[in-house]
Amino acid sequence: MNMVMPNIKEVKALDDRHIYLKYKDGKEKVYDMKHLIDKIKFYEKLKDKEYFKLVKPCHDSVEWPNGEDVCPENLYYESVDYTE
Repeated sequence: MNMVMPNIKEVKALDDRHIYLKYKDGKEKVYDMKHLIDKIKFYEKLKDKEYFKLVKPCHDSVEWPNGEDVCPENLYYESVDYTE
């Protein structure tokens, strides 16, 4: 059974290769990108801190200018709740 992920309203790059996610359902989460960036060549450009900051919401996922993205289910279920 496929569950529809809520769309992302806002995303911003945080320190240490994390991204803040605010979903349209009101949930706020933080996703750690380190494991992807360190292990998968597709994400290599995200090692550049300025490029990493160019992340944008794209429906139920996020993306960077060269097409790097993350599976919506991973973003939602593998992230932690945001606390200030």
